[in-house]
Amino acid sequence: MANNRRVSRVAELIRREVSQMLLSDIKDDRVGAGMVSVTDVDVSGDLQHAKIYVSIYGTDEAKAETMAGLKSATGYVRREIGSRVRLRRTPEVIFIEDLSIERGTKVLSLLNQLNISDDDGDELAENSENSHS
Repeated sequence: MANNRRVSRVAELIRREVSQMLLSDIKDDRVGAGMVSVTDVDVSGDLQHAKIYVSIYGTDEAKAETMAGLKSATGYVRREIGSRVRLRRTPEVIFIEDLSIERGTKVLSLLNQLNISDDDGDELAENSENSHS
């Protein structure tokens, strides 16, 4: 088993290399359908498995197309990681769509809507107090 520091270092190296591959090396047109960024990489303690979390910006169709392209490029990505990151055994790679940014955006918009409606409520309360005076 690798120590936690080594696991996090390997995860960061994999994140950096896969991000670079997404920018310039993966030629599959489906991957370019939505704007893709690597948000996180989770490497198992024995360094045998790597979950690569990707955030995809675009329509639902573009997201599905991009995920299909990433799944088909898994073998290429694993080979490239093996040649770029020096490890005894190259980890199995799994791409997972990260929805946390979308959820965060939704929460922020809901909070903004609440804030706007609260401001309107304050103005209404002030107006009703002034009319009673």
